[in-house]
This record gives sequence, structure tokens and C-alpha cells, in this order.
Amino acid sequence: MEIPVYLFTGFLESGKTTFIQDALEGSDFNAGERTLLLLCEEGEEEYRPEDFFGKNVFIEEIESPEDLREDNLKSLQLTHRAERVIVEYNGMWPMNAFFSALPEDWVIYQEVCFFDANTFLSYNTNMRQLVFEKLQTAELAVFNRCNRETFDADTKMEFHKIVRVANRKSQIIYEYGIGDAEPDTIIDPLPFDLEADEIVIEEDMFAEWYRDINEEQKKYDGKIIKAKGRVALGGGLPEGTFVFGRHVMTCCVEDIQLAGLLCKWDHVNKVKHGGWVDITAEVKVEFTPVYGDGDQGIGPILYCKEVKASLPADPEVATF
Repeated sequence: MEIPVYLFTGFLESGKTTFIQDALEGSDFNAGERTLLLLCEEGEEEYRPEDFFGKNVFIEEIESPEDLREDNLKSLQLTHRAERVIVEYNGMWPMNAFFSALPEDWVIYQEVCFFDANTFLSYNTNMRQLVFEKLQTAELAVFNRCNRETFDADTKMEFHKIVRVANRKSQIIYEYGIGDAEPDTIIDPLPFDLEADEIVIEEDMFAEWYRDINEEQKKYDGKIIKAKGRVALGGGLPEGTFVFGRHVMTCCVEDIQLAGLLCKWDHVNKVKHGGWVDITAEVKVEFTPVYGDGDQGIGPILYCKEVKASLPADPEVATF
């Protein structure tokens, strides 16, 4: 039996406790299910179990990341015979500490990230990695304590861009007060023309294109693209293929990694490992064991029509 997990993340005093308290006071979310509520931090707000609609809520504290162990979490669930789990996660703990400790039958049903709009930009400047990893997996990002007099279109765009670098699919909500909230409606146009006979990927568009072609592969199937990148050879690649890509920085220097796609070309012997090239290629979405097994192995493959040596991109590391 799957154990649904509702994960609420964000920094201290970001509104997690208030949201969970309100949710558990409602019959639509708390109709009496045996619920394990895991508290990974202690803020100023305290829970009021006497106000919960359903009374089968069992609160347990997780005092340190070291206590996030699969055996410990499973033991707490079995002790309370919990049918579901709610987690108020500590904003200073890495997300992987929780994900790697999940028991096999625990399934994340929803992940919501909360931020105080008044401190969000400061956290993003000083703790960028912690902000990024929370946004990266959240289905919903909630910015509360917004002020309608100061939270203008420029501020929304700044918040929107930060979220979209980490997660293109997350919904965004701005809350101004009790019962006063609005969804983010900013449309993210791609910086290149998908309907062109040849889709030209300029040097500063590579990261956005690479993410988009991996997230929405089918819309590129049969398209012709022109792009600049580096060649990677070896590593057991099939004959007549190379990896075309660039190093991409998503969040900070520590996460720079090569982002590449498999290319097929009849003249692979004419390129060198690490060299910069301009390619013109047709995209075909196919299976290759280079990408993985089964459905994981289906992805965009670039069938090169032309490959020419070129100067390096400026800057060499692509960013969003």
C-alpha cells in the first residue's frame, strides 16, 4: 500500500505551520485519516491539535538530518499506523537528505514551497543553492505576505524568473492576505522560433533550448536546428556518434555540468574531443541505450547534416 506524503518546504517563518494548521482544520483534507505529522523545525507558530477536524494526527519531531533514516521514518509510520504523512521540512536542510531516506512505499503526492515575499530575494542572494533546490521539485511556490502597494509587475517578474530557472512547471501563487491571493500569469515565450525552417539557437539560448528539448521532446521531432557546442567522444559511444553539448550552470558554480545530446554523423573522425563546432541537424526522437533502458532511453538524437569547426562560445559556460 502506498503511503501518500505531503511535503511542505521553505525557510523559518515562511508560513508552513499556518498553512498546515489551516489544512488540518478542514474536513476536506482531514476527515479522520491516521496522519503522521513530521516536524523538522520549530518556529514561533505552534500547532493546535485541539482544532484539527480529524483527531488521528500524530506529531513527531525530527531533530536533525541524521534522524532522516529510512528505518526511523518507517518505524514512526508503523508505530502510529499512519495512512499518510505530512512533513514540515527544515529550510536549512538539503532536500536530498529527505528524498534519499524515503521508505520504498512512501510516495510524494504533493510538494509545496513557501517563501516570505519580504525576505525571498535576500535568501536567494545569500543562500541560492538552498532556494534553488526547494524550487526545483516543488509543484507549487507560494509567496506570502505580499504588499499590493509595493509588489508591482517588475517585482513579480523578478520572482517569476528565479522560479522558472529552477522549475518551468511549478505553479506560482502570490498571497496578499487571508483570502486574497492571485496566480502568476506571466507567459514564458521561448527565445527562438520553433516554426522556422531552421531553428537557430543563439549562444545565449543554449541552456533554455536544452531544457526545453528534454522536457518537450515531441515538438522537436523532425525539426532542423542550428547550434554551437562542444564535442565529447569516447566513453563507449556507438560508432558514428558523438555527444554535442555545452557546460551549463543552473544555479551556482558547484553545479556546472555538461549538458549534451547524442549526435549521429558519418564523419566523426573529422572532429576532436573537446572541440567547438557549429552543427546543422535534424532532430529525431528515438531510443538509444546511451540515454538509458526502456522508456528512459527514448530521447532527441541529432542527425547531423553539417558539422563545422568554430570558435568557442562567449561565455563558454551557458546559463539561464
